[in-house]
Amino acid sequence: MDLKKIIAITGKPGLYKLIATTRTGILVESLADGKKMPVSANQNASSLNDISMFTYSDDKPLREILAMMYKHYQGKQAPSHKEYEATLRAELEHFFPEYDRERVYFSDIKKLFQWYNILLEKGLVDEHPEPATAQQESAPDKQPEENTNADTQA
Repeated sequence: MDLKKIIAITGKPGLYKLIATTRTGILVESLADGKKMPVSANQNASSLNDISMFTYSDDKPLREILAMMYKHYQGKQAPSHKEYEATLRAELEHFFPEYDRERVYFSDIKKLFQWYNILLEKGLVDEHPEPATAQQESAPDKQPEENTNADTQA
């Protein structure tokens, strides 16, 4: 799944697809209704590829959590983000038991379920998370350059 061009904007509901960059910010299209709108450079917008959730050890990238949800729900819709807190927390524990219960707030869990259902509806989520370094892995390995000035340094 490629989440690089899917963004969340602070203070705006839903998810948006990055269309273009402009002098003053970016142009996005709502995944919900397809409306295009400009987003100022002053507004906080985050790519879903850069978002992760707290665990008790390392942070888990959102794309991996979405892939776990896809497997758990067998490619079907997850419960609505409007469910009770206890219900959503119990669901999250089924497929992501290592999440940090103290640092992951209920609002984060609601967004996770809402975003999963939106992405699933648009066919943008699957069980194979795209590695963050996919482009780096496909590039040929570079050998480190040798310091040729080592002889002249005193």
